[in-house]
Formats: sequence, C-alpha cells, structure tokens
Amino acid sequence: MNILYLVFANNQLFHSQAYFSICSFLSQMEASDRILIMTDDPNFYVRFGGEVQIIEINQARIEEWKGEHNFVFRAKIKAVEYACQLYPNQPIMYLDSDTFLFNNLKLLKKSITQPLMHTREGLLSELKSKTISKLWQTVKGREFGGIRIQTKHAMWNAGVIGIPAGQGLKITNSVLQICDEILEEKVGKWVVEQFSFSIVMSENGNLQAAEPFIGHYWSNKEEWNEEIEKFMLTSFLKGNSVQDDIKAISEFDFSKIAILKRIPNTQKRLKKLVEKWFPSKDKVFV
Repeated sequence: MNILYLVFANNQLFHSQAYFSICSFLSQMEASDRILIMTDDPNFYVRFGGEVQIIEINQARIEEWKGEHNFVFRAKIKAVEYACQLYPNQPIMYLDSDTFLFNNLKLLKKSITQPLMHTREGLLSELKSKTISKLWQTVKGREFGGIRIQTKHAMWNAGVIGIPAGQGLKITNSVLQICDEILEEKVGKWVVEQFSFSIVMSENGNLQAAEPFIGHYWSNKEEWNEEIEKFMLTSFLKGNSVQDDIKAISEFDFSKIAILKRIPNTQKRLKKLVEKWFPSKDKVFV
C-alpha cells in the first residue's frame, strides 16, 4: 500500500504533524508498503533518509493544481491523482498531516479492497452546518460529473482517503470533474473537495470508515500540536534517531488526548471580544 502526504506552505506545524504521523505508520510497515511525501520543502524530511519517498513540488505546480478558482483543497485531489498515476495498480491512502495510526495496520490494509474515508459525518440533506446546507440547496437533485446528487448521499470526512488498487485514476478524474463543476456555481469553496470525494467514493464501492484505525484531530489541534511539540523537542534534545522516534510513538498513549473537541461558537466570539477589548500592553523588546 502507498501512503500519501501532501505538505506545503511555510508552516512548521504541518511538517511536525506529518513527521509524527509518518512515524506512527513506520512502526508497523512491511516491505511492500511505501510512504510518499509531496512537499515544496524536502529539507523537513531528511531525517527519514530512505524510509520515505520524497516527491518535490514547486509553487508553480501547486498554483496549477489549485485551478482557475484558486481552490487550495483542489491540490489534494491532484496530489492523489498524481500518486495514482505513479502506482496505478496499487492501493493509495491519502492522509492529512493531523492524523496518526493507532491500530493494526495489517487489518487496515485488508479494508482497502473497498473505498475508505475517515468517518461518515451524516446525510447531506440533514447536516446543520450553514455551509453544507447552502451547498445542498444548490446541488440537490442535480447532476455533477455524471452523478445525480440524491438524499442518499452522505458527507464523509476527507482526512483519510483510501482508494483500492486499479480504481485511482477513475475516481480522481470523477472527483475533479465534480469539484470543478460545483466551483462554477460560486456556492463557496470550503467543503467542495470533501463533498466531491464523498460522492464519488460512495458510488464506487461500499465506502467504509478508517476511524477505527486512524485518529484525526482536526477539531483539537491546539492540544495535539502542543503534545507533538514536546515530542519533537525531546527527540532533538536527546539526539534521538528516527528509529528511536518510531519506537517512542509505537509506545505512545494515543487515548490521553481527545481527538474530537467541540468548542461552542459563543466561546470563540467571546475570546475574540476579550482580546479586542483588553489587548496586550507594555511590550518590551531587546
């Protein structure tokens, strides 16, 4: 199986997250498995040496992948397509950087005979998010990429995208078509890539959840980033090797920090107001 990460932009947190995630997989990988890292800065991954395959992409390629609507998450679709072009007859599993493997990799690999995404979030017609509701009102009953959008279609989290061997190019071509056609509707970009994968993956097999195997802490990044920062500092200060880090993560207690954390919008708004009303003062510089 090929495990794919796409990490770009000048943000060290993304690369730290990816390092942590990659180590969680390396502890269980077999000789037939491969980790692919598509990045605009390979220097963040030199420690891995031959443990991973680096695919360097430049800013021009990234801008091309964003397409005419400058949609950053369209680059994810193109990255998966690129990996499928390299290895068309092997399964591909794309991972967001804010993920980790906490269960048995062999069992996960057995599941990828069917399409995988991280978790089912609910029927498009029933989700309460204003963004998704607006999208649903635009697309319901209409045909995009040759698929009619119906009440049976659900939204799935796209932090994990697992594509069975031999289906990659067919699926990514369809996802790109749906994504581009919906972007033409000017309905808002935020969940269009996720929506497009959800529709196409469900139409190409018995779509399954990777959630029993892979954690995705998209809603609690603050606590996980703090934990990963501690991990990286410990590794650096102790002079650990990659093998030391892989061993440490194989013994890591993934259950000690929540992967899902709902913060009320009222709390977010109040925090912004407090910071606005009571800004930091008396700053002193060297």
